[in-house]
Amino acid sequence: MKVNQIIEPLKAEVVVGEKMEEQDIEGGYCGDLLSDCIANAKEESVWVTIQSHPNIVAVAVLVGMPCIVVSNYQEIGEETVKRAQKEGITILRTSLTSYQAVSVLSSLGIPGIRRHG
Repeated sequence: MKVNQIIEPLKAEVVVGEKMEEQDIEGGYCGDLLSDCIANAKEESVWVTIQSHPNIVAVAVLVGMPCIVVSNYQEIGEETVKRAQKEGITILRTSLTSYQAVSVLSSLGIPGIRRHG
């Protein structure tokens, strides 16, 4: 599935999305601890989190995740946006809770996956 195919079902706003038609999603991960995401998320996953500070972009790049979904309509600062644009990471923002966003992604057939296990 391509990143641009999850926007409407998530009722999401595209904050950064220059490359989303090219980006594949093979799974999903949900978590708010950056260290947990680094340790467990798998590349080509969509990451659902309430975090919105610039370090989320660094984590997405490190793991190889093309898309971050920021839930609860959290404010996303200019520095985060600039870093995502520079790194080619899509950021979507939704008013859904993380739980609701994961439910939507699951209903689209995107499986929850972990790097180990």
